[in-house]
Amino acid sequence: MAKKRKYSPSAGRDVENEMRRFERGTAKSGKGGKVKSRAQAIAIGLSIARKKGKKVPKQAAKKKS
Repeated sequence: MAKKRKYSPSAGRDVENEMRRFERGTAKSGKGGKVKSRAQAIAIGLSIARKKGKKVPKQAAKKKS
């Protein structure tokens, strides 16, 4: 039985585009600050994909301290 995709191919393209912007140094965070890490760029790409309604798993619940 084939494995079901967790992320749509188009969601992957959104992340790819954001990674390119990060590598060029043109990626900005929500408040306009510069994106400083790969993980931050990936998170922004996934967030963009979610807003467009693409197939992306729900965001992990934030842990309470």
